[in-house]
Amino acid sequence: MRGKRKRIMDRIESPRTDDSAIEQEIRAKGLTAPRVTPADIESNIASESYFTASDGRSGALAAGTYVGRESPQENDTDIDALSLLTFCVLAMRNGFTVVGESACASPENFDAALGRKIARANAVNKIWPLMGYELKQRLSNIAPE
Repeated sequence: MRGKRKRIMDRIESPRTDDSAIEQEIRAKGLTAPRVTPADIESNIASESYFTASDGRSGALAAGTYVGRESPQENDTDIDALSLLTFCVLAMRNGFTVVGESACASPENFDAALGRKIARANAVNKIWPLMGYELKQRLSNIAPE
C-alpha cells in the first residue's frame, strides 16, 4: 500500500505559490488596491549576507567572541553539522535585519547555492508580514473623505 500511495503523490501537482506567480494572478484579476508587492520587498532590501553556521563559529573564534563549548577542539566531528546550516541576513533600508535559514539533513545533499536560495526565500517570507503591517498602519492613518 505504501508504494501505491507514493506513486499517487508523485502525480499530484501543486499550484505555483511563488511570489511572482501570485503577483501575476493578482494583476490578472485586476486587484488594484494598495498592497505589498515582490518589487516592494526587493526595493527595501539594502544588502544581503550569506554564511554557514560553521563560518559564523570560525569568525567568532577568530574574533575572540565565541560563546559555546568551553574548549572547542579543531577536529570535533560533532560540529560538522554546522557546515550544513546556511543563513541569509537581509539588511533592510531602515536598518532592520531579517534572518532566513536552510538546514540540510544529509551531507550528501548539501548544495551551497541551493542553501543560499532557500535561506533567502525564508528571510523574504519574514518580510511580508512586516511590510503588510506597515502598509496597513499607513492606510489606517488616511482620513476618509
